[in-house]
Amino acid sequence: MDAYERENETSVEGASGCLRAEEVALPYPAQAMANIQEDMLAAGGPYAPPADCEGCVGFTMFDRENSQDDTLLVLLPRENIGKLPSQSVVRIVSREDQRVYLGVVVGGPFALPDGLRADAPPVVATAIRGGFFLPEYHGLVVVEIAGEEKNGQTHPHRLRPRPNSPVFVLPPEEVQTFLRTEGNITLGDAFGYENLPIRFSAASKETLPRHFGILGTTGGGKSTTVAHLISQLQAAGVAVILLDTEGEYTEIDQPADDPRICALLRQQGRAPAGIPDTDLYYLTGRQTSNPQHPRRKPFSPRFEDISPYVAQELFDLNDAQEERFQKALDVTVRALDEIVWTDEDRRLVKEGLDEFDTGYPKMRLSHLYDVVRATADTLEAGSGKAVLHLKSPDFLRNEKRLAELLDTSVKFPSSWRKLQGKIGRVERLQIFDNPTASPLNYARMLQPGRVSIIDLSDTDSTLVNNLIISDLLRGVQKAQDDAYTGAMNQGHPVTPVVVIIEEAHEFLSAKRISRMPTLHQQVERIAKRGRKRWLGLCFVTQLPQHLPDEILGLVNNFILHKIGDANVIGRLRRSIGGVDESLWSRLPRLAPGQAVVSFASLTRPMLTAMSPAACRLRMTR
Repeated sequence: MDAYERENETSVEGASGCLRAEEVALPYPAQAMANIQEDMLAAGGPYAPPADCEGCVGFTMFDRENSQDDTLLVLLPRENIGKLPSQSVVRIVSREDQRVYLGVVVGGPFALPDGLRADAPPVVATAIRGGFFLPEYHGLVVVEIAGEEKNGQTHPHRLRPRPNSPVFVLPPEEVQTFLRTEGNITLGDAFGYENLPIRFSAASKETLPRHFGILGTTGGGKSTTVAHLISQLQAAGVAVILLDTEGEYTEIDQPADDPRICALLRQQGRAPAGIPDTDLYYLTGRQTSNPQHPRRKPFSPRFEDISPYVAQELFDLNDAQEERFQKALDVTVRALDEIVWTDEDRRLVKEGLDEFDTGYPKMRLSHLYDVVRATADTLEAGSGKAVLHLKSPDFLRNEKRLAELLDTSVKFPSSWRKLQGKIGRVERLQIFDNPTASPLNYARMLQPGRVSIIDLSDTDSTLVNNLIISDLLRGVQKAQDDAYTGAMNQGHPVTPVVVIIEEAHEFLSAKRISRMPTLHQQVERIAKRGRKRWLGLCFVTQLPQHLPDEILGLVNNFILHKIGDANVIGRLRRSIGGVDESLWSRLPRLAPGQAVVSFASLTRPMLTAMSPAACRLRMTR
């Protein structure tokens, strides 16, 4: 070791082990300190943040080459990172022009090192070695500009905030006003806030008269969302009609008993409770999923209420069978005219019957079936005398006249037999025009706070379900039209009505919609007329990709649970406006019970923890 090394080692040892701190450190020169104080006073005194920055949490930064028109970047000091979680609402006071903007955090907060790239070698090495020399860091969030604030109102913005403008967290009471989450129906709580319920008003025409879509994969939480929504609508005095194709909701009159649901309810300070005042209807001759329901009742729809053109489409006939169906329909109408109808029935047909909306008076499915079978029997008999097998008493008593009315100009009895088979499968169920049960009482179903469950779980037939749904929609529309007219004449408010269609893709499939123009026009007419008469439709499905664009176009309010298919998400993005990229990217990763809520009444879509239903659901236990 040379002399320099020995001297240096000695000095280090002395400094580190022998001398006290005050003996090593030299005092500041008095004159230097005085000069610093003089310079500070000349500059205006010690540094203080500008007056317009008091209470701000960050500042806007310069734009980049890839910046977008409606978004900007905000930098935060390290200690403020937790103050701007995702979906936070902020106020930005633009420097230089003093314009005030409102915005929403749609990305971040992210943590970035001060003065270094996040992937710089010193930062990476520090992270790998345990962060002992962790550099100082700051936060960054992406804010979407919601508009410019003028006189307490938010208006579309024409400009952007200037760089280095202060950013403030909007107070909770102003957030609720800005997002327009007030109302008497609660869906859940917004993410990013300690206590911000997402609500809408049952009295607002922005929501209930418009139509809903509750979409998501199995297990995403659609059922508990529907059940909770039903309880909220009932409490608000809305009449709810639920078309339950799986029997899942037939026990909602009982309190929840699922341990997971009960635990969630306890966390929210709620207790399990059934939905009172529910009626359970099921098709005559079928079974209900809840035979213990205290107010269960069988019903039998009337075939005369169903448009024959809608029935033809739902029977899923090919071109040849459709031709024979029309021939049989014409013969049936002529036979009814001669054998069954009264003068009043003929007057109704002549003056006011819209066969694209409803059926013919006193026409039964058995009448149509008899004509189809009798035609096939006659064609097979050829020149011989056919033996007719008739079911309807009206035609059985007038067999000779019916035989004379048959149209055998369209040959090929095998095709008639196939048509007979399709109609016969429904006719043999004896659910239409059954004397042991009455039709649905729509006046009762439209009473305020009434919940009517139509249990279709035991039909095992999509065709039958679709016939029932079509008939119910038409009947509800007519009853609500009458109720609306009566309320307007008497100066009373009309009772809002919501019809919830479970497994909506089975009723309105994009694959079949081209073959069902009459049904689609009927649903579209109901949807358009319903908006003016407080009649809203709610489509619930786990396969939104099967819904046609025409139906999605009718929906204004969406609750989107987890959807993992990128193609489905891409299609929904084209149909649902206003949902930012960060929410679309979260959709495949949503946990059960989480949803993106996009309502016409809300300022913007919100990621929401949906409230669990306090009632019992059959298929969640």
